Amino acid sequence: MNTIITILSILVAIEFFYIMYLETFATTSSNTGRVFNMTSDELQNKNVQTLFKNQGIYNGLIAVAILYTLFFTPNHNNNLLAIMVYIILVGLYGSFSSGDKLIVLKQAGLAIIVAILLLIA
Repeated sequence: MNTIITILSILVAIEFFYIMYLETFATTSSNTGRVFNMTSDELQNKNVQTLFKNQGIYNGLIAVAILYTLFFTPNHNNNLLAIMVYIILVGLYGSFSSGDKLIVLKQAGLAIIVAILLLIA
């Protein structure tokens, strides 16, 4: 069970590093527009780029926290569960605030699975 939790947690971290990449380094790319359902003109807006970059750093730090917790903290299950619950809550907020109910599954789907596995482990 611990191996599955570790693998899925690493996948959550990779997902958040990818989101960080889109928001921080590829703010005007077509992939960023597709993922966030935004036009090229919206992505060119300097205010949007600033907001994206700030949000990207947040997502990158979430990924770092997951990896740090996995590999450098003893008895990491409680800390890992707290991070996954945080991701789930942010995904729920995103779903309700945007009107797109699938965001919770897109952003927090793997985190939900990890949290469930942590609770039954």
